[in-house]
Amino acid sequence: MKVTPILAVFLLFAACKQKPKEAPKAEMTLEEQAVAIHNEVITIDTHDDFNVKNFTDSINYTQKLDTQLNLPYMNEGGLDVSWLIVYTGQGALNAEGYQNAAANAKAKFDAIHRLCDTLAPDQIELAYNSADVRRIHKAGKKVAMIGVENAYPIGEDMSLFEKYQQLGARYISLSHNGHSQFCDSNTGEADGVWLHNGLSALGKQAVVEMNRLGMMIDVSHPSKESMKQMITLSKAPIIASHSSARALCDHSRNLDDEQLQLMKQNGGVIQTVAFSSYLNTEVHQAREAYMKDIRKQVADYLEVKWIESRAAFDSLTKAEQESFLGYRKKVMDMAKIKASKDPNAPRRVSVVDFVDHIDYMVKKIGIDHVGISSDFDGGGGIEGWDHAGETLSVTIELVKRGYSKEDIAKLWGENLLRVLDEVQEISKNWQKIN
Repeated sequence: MKVTPILAVFLLFAACKQKPKEAPKAEMTLEEQAVAIHNEVITIDTHDDFNVKNFTDSINYTQKLDTQLNLPYMNEGGLDVSWLIVYTGQGALNAEGYQNAAANAKAKFDAIHRLCDTLAPDQIELAYNSADVRRIHKAGKKVAMIGVENAYPIGEDMSLFEKYQQLGARYISLSHNGHSQFCDSNTGEADGVWLHNGLSALGKQAVVEMNRLGMMIDVSHPSKESMKQMITLSKAPIIASHSSARALCDHSRNLDDEQLQLMKQNGGVIQTVAFSSYLNTEVHQAREAYMKDIRKQVADYLEVKWIESRAAFDSLTKAEQESFLGYRKKVMDMAKIKASKDPNAPRRVSVVDFVDHIDYMVKKIGIDHVGISSDFDGGGGIEGWDHAGETLSVTIELVKRGYSKEDIAKLWGENLLRVLDEVQEISKNWQKIN
């Protein structure tokens, strides 16, 4: 066929109109789906302890320290929001004890503000409400929030609740390990000895005051009876900042089915905690017994003294304590390496066990009442989520279980922010409802 100029133009036009066949798009892998979701949702961890020694000009969270939480790890793992905890251990219920505890709390509040205002204001900012969280996150910075673990430092001065609120505290637990002046602790289950049979008169006042101020009430450490009385008194939803399901792991720090139902009725949220012995006690104990022996072997090899208990550490002189802390990490790291090479080593509690608790509670009380916490640098950490740099592992496991993006967003933070909003709205309308 002779190609005339006109025909040539027509054939050229037709060729240009034909679209080349597109290669079929490859479906996203499960991991790719998880990464996409993880990058879109706001990830909130409601419980991270810290040491004020790591909040100085020379040693601070802008560095990858020997801590489970720091800014490099948060960036690495895609953890957006950390609730830094003003923790005080339980002491004597007297003026001297309260005074010492108040000084400890002040040092921790000061440290958090120093991090956000002086040490790394370009990287992390303190949030006081959900709008702050969203604004700071949109600006590309990490978010700090403040929780108070144990109201013991408040003593009997109720005005300190408002002072702590002004300093940024957005949740407070009324006790820790041991009965406080406000309420009984879960630790009373061990010996059956109770101080208040729930809330004290001061504790009842505290519930009302926290409602008035717009601070969430945390029931992770108080006794079951204390928790039930708080729910009865509170006009706002409550939280369990770091607890799991007692039906799967019978520990007094976890919530049983009755408590879960009360939390649902109250509109609150339970932040599942990545704390080994609260997830699977049997597996945890087997692993710990094994690791205790391994750590002793390593210490003997290094010819250093090894101790396992807090009581034994407290009995050392200050010089001995400093010496022990100087080589503790080396012993721990060498023990981990040694254990990793043993095919017969008992397994660690893992992210799988963690999400089992999420599954259980979601099925029991619904997706709107479950969240996530780690208790990093306070005893938390499991296989797969040992530090903030591994945070994506949790999302991957949730995707494996079939959770949608919307569900994962709720678990990672939207449920918690919803409760915070409701608590603060009740505070705004306090005069109208009283």
